[in-house]
Amino acid sequence: MQILGILAFIAALLLSVMIHELGHYLTAKRFGMKVSEFFLGFGTRIWSRQRGETEFGLKAIPAGGYCKIEGMSPGDPMPEGEQERAFYKASSGRKLIVLSAGSFLHFVIGYVLLFTLFAGIGTTQALPIIAEVVKDSAAQSAGIMVGDEITSINGKEVSDWYNDVLVIRNSSGRELTLGIVRNAQDLIIKATPRVMSIDGEKRYLLGIINESGLRRTGVFASLKNAAIVTKEFLVQSVKALVNLPSKIPQLWGQTVAGQERDSNGLVGIVGVARVSGQAVSSQNLTVMERVATFLLIIASLNIFVGLFNLLPILPLDGGHMAVAIADEIRAFIARLRGRARPAAIDVRVLAPITMVVFVILVALTLLLLVADIVNPIVLNL
Repeated sequence: MQILGILAFIAALLLSVMIHELGHYLTAKRFGMKVSEFFLGFGTRIWSRQRGETEFGLKAIPAGGYCKIEGMSPGDPMPEGEQERAFYKASSGRKLIVLSAGSFLHFVIGYVLLFTLFAGIGTTQALPIIAEVVKDSAAQSAGIMVGDEITSINGKEVSDWYNDVLVIRNSSGRELTLGIVRNAQDLIIKATPRVMSIDGEKRYLLGIINESGLRRTGVFASLKNAAIVTKEFLVQSVKALVNLPSKIPQLWGQTVAGQERDSNGLVGIVGVARVSGQAVSSQNLTVMERVATFLLIIASLNIFVGLFNLLPILPLDGGHMAVAIADEIRAFIARLRGRARPAAIDVRVLAPITMVVFVILVALTLLLLVADIVNPIVLNL
């Protein structure tokens, strides 16, 4: 079962990569740029087909993909008569749209998956069904029993226990009228909450413990909730990127010195695949809870990857966006001085910086790979 989760993760990852590159492809074609290749994977070509001017295909190593837009820098050769279709010839605005399209679609994927989670599968919530009645509590005195479902409080229908339970906590000890369904029969039970101390805080409680389970929300609530969680994932991703350099020494110790792996620390693709496998194979979760956990993992991964790809460093898309913005700043300064627009920055001049960043990223990837193999993260699912 775990291998099924890993394979599902690989498929979801490759689909995300394909959608990312599709964003570059569609926007580049929309602006008349020449796109010569669209491949999923790297290395040896195993299949391809020519469609118009673009070759679509698969390569042997399923570790990403690429969309080749011709003329990324002024020195790149272009076919005779198509020089104006070079990427570097486009306006800065169009360049930014093409470059950001991939990350934008990662955010869209994350949002759509979260919406699907809320509206189609549901999230784990406390249900208004009684799993346990505390001994000598107000609920026991009132005759509430295990298995009872609370359908209303003081005549108001219970729709969201997370919010409806506040009526009990804010009752100030006043008697409540509860609508109860027991063995398919509707009952009315009156109960008076009592003050109990929870973690040093006094609350008015009935003394019941609710069942938990998946519950779907309506379309509009799901749209809102998906946006809220997407924003939260973005905030957490920003924090993770800011703290990334400080996490590397810790990761080294966890990899080389055998220190305990931090479940909130850095994790690579292999680690995420393993965690996905754990989620899908967990015997402590229902089938739908496994699917929900898997969707949450893929959604959060897409949002993180989308944000990471916008970092203003080459060879990431964000690095190319930074070059396009620098071009526009230089052009603005030239206009202020009454001069002609300067030539576009040749990204090949920045090759040494690009290579240093590339080596650092490869080193970090390899470190994460080793860590995920020799000292993997294990979730208690």
